[in-house]
Amino acid sequence: MTKKIFIRPLIKAAGILLLSSIIFISCATNPKQEIPPENTKEPVTISRNILGKGQLTPAQLTYYFMQQRPDADVNEILNFAIDYVLEAKAEGINSDVAFAQMCLETGYLRFGGLVQPEFHNYCGLGAMDIDHPGEVFATRTLGIRAHIQHLQAYCTTEDVKLNKELIDPRYNWVHKTKYIEDIWGLAGTWATDKQYAEKIDAILTRMENLQV
Repeated sequence: MTKKIFIRPLIKAAGILLLSSIIFISCATNPKQEIPPENTKEPVTISRNILGKGQLTPAQLTYYFMQQRPDADVNEILNFAIDYVLEAKAEGINSDVAFAQMCLETGYLRFGGLVQPEFHNYCGLGAMDIDHPGEVFATRTLGIRAHIQHLQAYCTTEDVKLNKELIDPRYNWVHKTKYIEDIWGLAGTWATDKQYAEKIDAILTRMENLQV
């Protein structure tokens, strides 16, 4: 009985400590980045639309990721989160959706399938079989940019131009053949998995209920 009384405060204290460390790192790497309060009690509402602005800051995305994979390097994940927010903002893409899709596609950066970590391919771009294991990008930032551009190609028409240099090698083909507006359209288009959208939705739901 005594153990049950003290476990919850210890978990809460550990969570606050982790978020505080993320906030400190975020301030050091990006002083202008908006940081959430230490205690996030009210759930946020995240849009399932691909176009739009994400609700979670890099610190919050990092905290969510570390809850799912505590063995990850917090500095590395924070840099991932910052890149996702900045690259998504540049093209008008919902960074929450993009980050959630990355978590699903890579198994929270564990990989283990056709795509290897050194590919810097965070959305399974071009991964079909052993002879076509996926596209390869030179850096983390370029891989994230390609992911964002691929999402942009899916949810815009050809008259909507990119704001950054084209990195996604499949961009023009998608722009001419696909059009969706939200995560529900990703099943059967982006992925053959019929439960693909539901899996991303489940990740977004956990993000919405992010609490310390």
